[in-house]
Amino acid sequence: MTILVAGATGKTGLLLVQELLDQGHKPTALVRESSDTSALPQGVDLRRGDLTNLHDGVCDGMDAVIFAAGSGGSTGPEMTDKVDRDGARRLTDLARDAGVTRFVMLSSVGADQTDPTGELAHYLKAKHATDEHLMASGLTYAIVRPVALSNDARGADVILGENVDKSAKASRADVAHVLAEAATTGRFDGIAQDMQSA
Repeated sequence: MTILVAGATGKTGLLLVQELLDQGHKPTALVRESSDTSALPQGVDLRRGDLTNLHDGVCDGMDAVIFAAGSGGSTGPEMTDKVDRDGARRLTDLARDAGVTRFVMLSSVGADQTDPTGELAHYLKAKHATDEHLMASGLTYAIVRPVALSNDARGADVILGENVDKSAKASRADVAHVLAEAATTGRFDGIAQDMQSA
């Protein structure tokens, strides 16, 4: 499969594109002009595009799209809105217009709430709006909502759905594996679910 990955140069994204390559798929990294692509593995194609200002056609020729990007923990609410909400929704629309088969969203635990509170409230509102937009888009979708991320190695298993402990951790390696599986197998089509490492 040809798979566009937004956020491919991030910690989770790098693991994801390697996972896709290992499975025999053809990942394409959506990168800004200023992105450092030196850590991307050989075999990953590049497609230029900025999530704050995506151009038409960015999803053309893709079988699936995975949104694994984020504005980053050091940015403010404005950039969260531009990337995590507006950029993700624009990418969803472009994927639909391009006839993409499946869209996989890396979301967050708590994004199912319509009115979250606490220090992550703005971020979770942006993620909620994005998830809702994807679910209403008409695209075949899967939404993965991991708990707090860690840099641990991939574990023996993951826990998905209602049995997730929201205070637990999810390794980025496990998240990357689930995202790849969601994009390539259809196992999680039409599902939005929490996730943790077992």
